Amino acid sequence: MSKVQRTLVVLKPDTIGRSISGEIISRFERAGLHIAGIKMVKPDKEFLYHHYETIGQMISRRGQKPFDMVISLMTKLPVIAIVLEGVAAVEYVRKLVGATEPKAAAPGTIRWDYAHMSFGYADAANVGVPNLVHASGNEEEAEKEIKHRFNEEEIFVYNPLNHAFTR
Repeated sequence: MSKVQRTLVVLKPDTIGRSISGEIISRFERAGLHIAGIKMVKPDKEFLYHHYETIGQMISRRGQKPFDMVISLMTKLPVIAIVLEGVAAVEYVRKLVGATEPKAAAPGTIRWDYAHMSFGYADAANVGVPNLVHASGNEEEAEKEIKHRFNEEEIFVYNPLNHAFTR
């Protein structure tokens, strides 16, 4: 049975730089998710190391070079960190966002609609892939990522009208 969950979404610098944050946030809200916490921050390399390696184990899975490229992209501009809440939120957000590689994302997903670069092109050009959004991969990761980015006072509990039938 699905349950109400929280998940972390980070609108990356390429989203901020293109001024499409509101469009992306509205897609999550229209899908029935609600914002439990939101803030704009400019994380430093140490903070990002904890997020991408300590929690996400990116270096372990993909290597140092992709990690360095992600850190380079993530430090260019601020990001918007969002805690979203809803039924099966982790899985639902992942479906809305689409595959990590924008070229592989399904039609109608955020990455399909707003991004286009392939891993192959990025590797050949020696650049990171601007894929707009980070979304927690599973419930355990979401919990760790939320705790890393938000304290308890920054997350709000309320009953949005569109969740009248989920609690």
